[in-house]
Amino acid sequence: MALTRWQPRGELWDPFASLADLQQEMNRLFESSLRRLGSPQEGIWGFPIDVVEEKDHLIVRANLPGLTKDDVTVTYHDGYLTIKGEKKVESTTKDANWHRQERAYGSFSRTIELPVAVDIKKIEAQFRDGVLTVTLPKTEEAKPREIQIKVG
Repeated sequence: MALTRWQPRGELWDPFASLADLQQEMNRLFESSLRRLGSPQEGIWGFPIDVVEEKDHLIVRANLPGLTKDDVTVTYHDGYLTIKGEKKVESTTKDANWHRQERAYGSFSRTIELPVAVDIKKIEAQFRDGVLTVTLPKTEEAKPREIQIKVG
């Protein structure tokens, strides 16, 4: 916890200053609790993703350690890519004493909006070493084109 120097408000009383202080404290409280849970879109079982745009396609990579391709489903609908699945709890003996459990288990889902139009018939997904790679070819309209300039 950081210490901050107390600063008096001055001679004039401001009835709204206390409300502003209360709002700052509530914002700080919510921000710190959300950091512990992951970002709001990730939920408790969050996973990082990368979205890279190249000349002819987009590449989406997601880290999904401890999962197999059968645990994950990838869908595309109307400009949005959704990755969802379930990470199952590892079985343990009944007599085990837990000292710490920090790894998250359960269902997860993450939907991202794609920045360009893609050809849905050519989308491919590969799963290797806990990394999901989805390749989304751009439509011809979405690919960059060089336009000739005429002097005239």
